[in-house]
Amino acid sequence: MQAHTIDSISRMKVISQIMKMPEQVLEAQGVTPDDLEGMLAELQEHVESIDLANDLHSIGGLVPLLSYLKNSNAKIRAKSADVLTTVVQNNPRSQQLVMEANGFEPLLTNFIADPDIRVRTKALGAISSLIRNNQPGITAFRLANGYAGLRDALVSDTVRFQRKALNLLHYLLQESNSDCKIVRDLGFPRIMIHLASNQDFEVREFALRGLLELAREESVRNLDRGDVNLRQLLEERTRRIIVMSDEDLCAAREERQLVDSLWTVCYDEPSLLRERGLVYLPSDDELAPDVVRDRFEPPLRAWAARRHDETSESPVPLLLGPAQ
Repeated sequence: MQAHTIDSISRMKVISQIMKMPEQVLEAQGVTPDDLEGMLAELQEHVESIDLANDLHSIGGLVPLLSYLKNSNAKIRAKSADVLTTVVQNNPRSQQLVMEANGFEPLLTNFIADPDIRVRTKALGAISSLIRNNQPGITAFRLANGYAGLRDALVSDTVRFQRKALNLLHYLLQESNSDCKIVRDLGFPRIMIHLASNQDFEVREFALRGLLELAREESVRNLDRGDVNLRQLLEERTRRIIVMSDEDLCAAREERQLVDSLWTVCYDEPSLLRERGLVYLPSDDELAPDVVRDRFEPPLRAWAARRHDETSESPVPLLLGPAQ
């Protein structure tokens, strides 16, 4: 394992040196964006280890990686954000290092303004990992009007972008009830009511979760209980759930419970789902796989190390060299 760590550090140093080279120099040497994307993919495998992720800064690789967020090629901007997601996820030390290196600003710029939707989506994923359990990051996001960016993401036509935005929004509302007022004033409830009838079940569930967080905050009426669109939404979802097959009912377990909870909180009466006995079913006792959590939960950091232990092959050398 020690030899593997030393080898990984050596490779990370080589990659860091390459990232420091100007784009025009790399182009003159015949290095393509695909080559650089592959190099970043290798770096991402190394920083799956939390120790190696924290070493990235000390070997001089973090700042060059952040500079790649401004690369002229969209694929490189997207992949560098993807690598940063791995660096900072569940890693307070690297979160702090990225914040100190002013890494939040280019991520926010790419999330809000990049012309490429994949870059925007990857940047949002990196921001989500960067500010989780990181109060300075949450504060920076709020002060930079990050909520307006989330609102724009929700009205996009890209499902993956919407999912990530709803996921982060739900987390932020759980962390700070006071942010419910910001969300209300920016018009989020209307957007989430619309998304709660989306064909994508994850978008629906996250939208319902967000609405429930707003409804539960009693200090201020952040969700208008008299909104006819809200009532129509819940009635529509109820009708659809009632006519579901047993298999679909099982898959819609969380949606059933969210619709019931929202109805009860908003109208202070049992939902029709509860009256029909459809909120909790006998099959619910068998824990179904948490698809939403699996989609957004970070991969295990030990994955790269385990993969190395399970194979006897040496790492493939990167065929890129320093400028002449």
